[in-house]
Amino acid sequence: MSSVVVVVGEGLLADFVSEKLSTKCHVVRQTDLQAGVPEVADLALVLHDAWQPSVHHKVEEVFQPVNIPWLRGFVAFGEGVIGPLVRSGTPGCSLCADRRRLMAGIDRKEMWELQQRLAANGGISHDAWASRTGLLQMAHLLTAEAQRVLQGRRAHLEGRVFLINLKTLKSSRHFFLPDPECPVCGQLPDDSPIAARITLSPSLKISADSYRCRSMHDLKEVLVKDYLDCRTGLLNGKMHDLMSPFADASVNLPLLTADEGTAGRTHSYRESELTAILEGLERYCGLTPRDKRTVIRDSYRNLADQALDPVKVGVHAKEQYARPGFPFKPFDPDRPIDWVWGYSFQKERPILVPKLLAYYCLGCGEDGFVYETSNGCALGGSLVEAIFYGILEVVERDSFLMTWYAQLPIPRLDPSSANNQELHLMINRLKAVTGYDLYLFNATMENGIPSVWAVAKNRRSKGANIICAAGSHLNPVRAVKSAIHELAGMMPMLEEKFEANRDKYEQMLHDPFLVQQMEDHSMLYSLPQSEERLQFLLDENRPLRTFDEEFKWMARHADLTNDLKDILQVFRRLNLDVIVVDQTTPEIRRNGLHCVKVLIPGMLPMTFGYHFTRVTGLERVLRVPVELGYAKEPLTIEQLNPHPHPFP
Repeated sequence: MSSVVVVVGEGLLADFVSEKLSTKCHVVRQTDLQAGVPEVADLALVLHDAWQPSVHHKVEEVFQPVNIPWLRGFVAFGEGVIGPLVRSGTPGCSLCADRRRLMAGIDRKEMWELQQRLAANGGISHDAWASRTGLLQMAHLLTAEAQRVLQGRRAHLEGRVFLINLKTLKSSRHFFLPDPECPVCGQLPDDSPIAARITLSPSLKISADSYRCRSMHDLKEVLVKDYLDCRTGLLNGKMHDLMSPFADASVNLPLLTADEGTAGRTHSYRESELTAILEGLERYCGLTPRDKRTVIRDSYRNLADQALDPVKVGVHAKEQYARPGFPFKPFDPDRPIDWVWGYSFQKERPILVPKLLAYYCLGCGEDGFVYETSNGCALGGSLVEAIFYGILEVVERDSFLMTWYAQLPIPRLDPSSANNQELHLMINRLKAVTGYDLYLFNATMENGIPSVWAVAKNRRSKGANIICAAGSHLNPVRAVKSAIHELAGMMPMLEEKFEANRDKYEQMLHDPFLVQQMEDHSMLYSLPQSEERLQFLLDENRPLRTFDEEFKWMARHADLTNDLKDILQVFRRLNLDVIVVDQTTPEIRRNGLHCVKVLIPGMLPMTFGYHFTRVTGLERVLRVPVELGYAKEPLTIEQLNPHPHPFP
């Protein structure tokens, strides 16, 4: 029995394809879907000589219920688009493809607005670049793909699209990820306490000296293929920094109104690129819930028995809220806000967390009461690994801020005492290539998790004077290496911008409220005049301490889960809860990756912009200096460092 193909649409493309297929199968022509679809059809082709967004949406509604696979072809601004092949009940529809293609474009905002206008007004009847030759090329590709589908062979366009430049006829095929928020094929479940519950499973390390359970070798096959594509990728661009002392690579995460770069820094450009992709995926997952539908909106007062008290994570001072133009309102326990489910390891049960604390781009909405960053967000090859590194990031930032606010004269470390050849070579290379000396300090707080503060001090008369970074890890040498990579990655940018905008940063020295962006913090301390603010740290009269003298964390396990359990036990003894919100999206779950947001109420959250400082409600910053022997009595708020912090 001959196959039946429905061709929907009118124009040269529909004519060409119908003519080519009519010798091989039975073709049913329809200009639109007003008359419905044939009861028996093996494939539908929706073909136009221009872009008809509303038609494609309508086709999804018609063909999804009747289980007819369909394929589209159209022309948009001189480019032919073929695909995807859409099957009922399978994620990855035409709307997903359009969203990924538009988001990856450099003119995404304008194209998004144009798509909405075309959908509302009926589209364009003919594209000016839809030449006869170009449409014939598209017809050839469409016919070949239709035959593969009808013959039961592997289709080229399931989850993919062909893009054809109608000026040159150059074509390329691009993979796209289904959009979990798609109104056609997305199937987001409601957020629930059951889904938020966490059970720690074994997570074996890839080697005895590693703290990862998935290797880059294991992940390299999927990271570029699934996530990095300049036309349809979740990440759409990459760049290698040849000026950095080490192998520095970055990728671009396209957002609707901006681009956001994420970096990877290792000793190999290939590995740095993969690391940057993982960083980009982490950032993407942390922006908004994409794996569940937020369903709870209520006041804290009504939910107090099952919710995190937002004040415990630190809020802004009354004076900050009262400043003209301040974008947040004081927390009101009677004001309804959105909540998501997380998991409390202290209480060993699910707990409600304000959505704006769990996802960091939501703080400036109508519910906003604090400035929240990606602090505590981490991605891993297992849920355990993600939680482990999320905690380390919280610890790193807390240790840095604790040292800064309390102006702690933390011990200076002797790098040679680490007895690590790679670290020795890294330090020598940093000095030789950049002209900066490196100073290391032990910033470990009462939790005992090794933390370091690294300072790069310029030996030259030109350029940034001081650059700071931090690192935390159970292996202190790894913490130092991480901090060095961070310093090296900042140096080229700081050097270039500092000399060009020096007057601006000198104004910040006298008016801290001019420090408003992330980079302003580093730029301020690039000034030689700012160095005096770091004298509590840079006093060279203190003796150097060895790594063995300073770092006492001894436990090492073959299973990362046991390392995590050790850390959780420390926080239980300190009466500090570890709360985890699972941010894992379907896009990363497909490759066994996980992403989380870790909150540890009481620890200092990193903020950028002096006006966004958050210490109110965090009494720990006042008492820990006494516990560590740096002060004889608890500090007062007035005694805390009044200057903007130097964290990059």
